[in-house]
Amino acid sequence: MDLLVIHNISLPPGEFGSGHVAQLFCNTLDCTEHPWFERLRGLEVSAHLLIDRNGALTQFVPFHARAWHAGASVFEGRANCNDFSIGIELEGTDDTPYTEAQYDALVPVTRALRREFRGISLGRIVGHSDVAPGRKTDPGAAFDWNRYRRALR
Repeated sequence: MDLLVIHNISLPPGEFGSGHVAQLFCNTLDCTEHPWFERLRGLEVSAHLLIDRNGALTQFVPFHARAWHAGASVFEGRANCNDFSIGIELEGTDDTPYTEAQYDALVPVTRALRREFRGISLGRIVGHSDVAPGRKTDPGAAFDWNRYRRALR
């Protein structure tokens, strides 16, 4: 793994703490529970790690294994980013500020991943929008890239 992709997710969109994200990543989401979930029926996605609004970490896929987080994606001319990347989901939306607790959790996790996976340089930490432009917008304008990168130096 030599790329780190930062995402956001909330289910239903804009609602936090429901447990639906974990259900989605474990393929146990009841799509009849909310009208918006119908569009997710049959979808099988996963991420390596979820950081909720309180900074709690939930790992769904081992970091050395492939997760299904990036979809149709390309980085530096290389397609299928799921094959060589780690996906971290932040519970949030493009335009809702992320919490202090989320940054406080994301920074040490990123440092640990960079120690383990030496190919993940600062330039190889990107947003979902960077590997799937036009299709994805996360982590969005609310994510403070400057703060995050400064903390990693």
